[in-house]
Amino acid sequence: MATIDSKVIFVTTSPRTPSKMIPEIELLNTHFAGQKWNSETQIAFMKLLKEENFFNGEGANDPAFSARDRINRAPKSLGFVVLSPVVSLTPAGLELVNSKRKDEVFLRQLLKFQVPSPFHKPSSNSVDFWVKPYLELFRLVRHFGSLKFDEVMFFGLQLVDYRQFDTIVEKINQFRTAKAQNEGNYKRFRAEYLDSELKLIYSNDIISGKTKTRQTKDASVATFLKTKANNMRDYADACVRYLRATGLVNISHVGKSISIVPEKIQEVDYFLANTNREPQFINNELQYVTYLGNAETPSLLTDNKSLLEEKIKTEFPDITIDETLTLLQLKEIFADELEKRKEQIITEQITAIKDYRLFDDINSTFDQILDNSLYDNPLMLEWNTWRAMTMLDGGNIKANLKFDDFGNPMSTAQGNMADIVCDYEDFGLTVEVTMQSGQRQYETEGEPVTRHLSKVKRETEKPAYCLFIAPKINEACIAHFYALHKMNISYYGGTSTIVPLPLTIFLKMVEDSHKATYIPEPRHVQRFFERSNEIANSTDNEKDWYNGITKEALNWLNQ
Repeated sequence: MATIDSKVIFVTTSPRTPSKMIPEIELLNTHFAGQKWNSETQIAFMKLLKEENFFNGEGANDPAFSARDRINRAPKSLGFVVLSPVVSLTPAGLELVNSKRKDEVFLRQLLKFQVPSPFHKPSSNSVDFWVKPYLELFRLVRHFGSLKFDEVMFFGLQLVDYRQFDTIVEKINQFRTAKAQNEGNYKRFRAEYLDSELKLIYSNDIISGKTKTRQTKDASVATFLKTKANNMRDYADACVRYLRATGLVNISHVGKSISIVPEKIQEVDYFLANTNREPQFINNELQYVTYLGNAETPSLLTDNKSLLEEKIKTEFPDITIDETLTLLQLKEIFADELEKRKEQIITEQITAIKDYRLFDDINSTFDQILDNSLYDNPLMLEWNTWRAMTMLDGGNIKANLKFDDFGNPMSTAQGNMADIVCDYEDFGLTVEVTMQSGQRQYETEGEPVTRHLSKVKRETEKPAYCLFIAPKINEACIAHFYALHKMNISYYGGTSTIVPLPLTIFLKMVEDSHKATYIPEPRHVQRFFERSNEIANSTDNEKDWYNGITKEALNWLNQ
């Protein structure tokens, strides 16, 4: 049991991207089902996890703690795993691993997550929780039609008791009125409004002098409030990401707002009307675990056969439905049709991209990423780089990010493969992107990038290269990738041709492909990476190689 000491909504923040827990709980179940979850198995789990393609992280300082951090948080809190008396996946966990429609599995579990619960008990210093956070956040978004990220952070997180729903609605209305009356300097207005809300939320702590935080020895009110604001931003971000995993909400990355997908409003209204808002089995862990791990509750619109038939007829009027079909068969048909529609939408997008119809949009999106003005820059960088690579040349370009039912980017690649894989028939190319900078870029990206490239080499049995893109390239990455040009490592399939480029240089390559009087071909791509090998072999330090390949990139079609 975890004791919560919080004045705002408590939700899980790890993993940051919900889908990343799927391969990890599958690994846990495969190797540790039926065993006790203790220091020994936790260390063993981390040892196995670090060998997997999907693992990105360290976990070296305290592997047992790292294992608990990964499994005891979201997987346990959302009812996917049981860790006592022994490790096992719940029915919901098995469904998450095996189901085609993982977004529906996430939805059921999010709707049941509650505070208080046998897993999460408020401390004496905490507010009195009585809420299913994600259920009420869905209700709040549905009520307003659209919520800005700041509104989720400032007010949505204050919805610690569902009976305060109308109060929170009124606070948001007041904020919007005040904002309209203070046009022209939103940054200052935001800072002052947030400061005022924080002082209200944490008034008792401030009055009693409890302003020292774990992050710093500074006990000043200003530092205390800054820390709380950062924490609230992380919680709000986690809330939005987990809601997004259900496939029921749209994110406006430019406007930094969240709304219900129009085609999904009926589904949202159904569970808002039929899901119990009261926390369940607060003092009975056995009953709570059974309730939370149930893969069939709460009831969704797609569990109602007549409503599902009606929805299929509405969204796919060309489909003929046999009245003898079971509910399960109808669900399979619906899932297949959703997938077909998504693939058709993406195919149409690719056609528009290859015709350069989206050139201006792709360019402006990169500008917004460089300005850090989008809601989820890592996701948008991955998605927009896929679009740019598709436009750049004639290969078969596959993005490994997750798309929603309407072809919109939903979450970044899961981690067991490259962000983007390009097939040029005679050779392959992986593309890896990151917003990370500094030493963190090398620590989190260096080894996985090499591993993903070697995976493509093994699977395709043909030459392959890698393009590594970031707003700014760290010197440690440059040195690491230069060395791999020269080091014949059998574990990675020989030498590794990985070229790191700043986003601005990659943008120039994209612009050159647009300006060219001919359509670039795969041979132009391969020649660029072979030049990297030639430069690496003719230089004796990473700086000369990096400067050389950067110049090549700026003139990649003029050789």
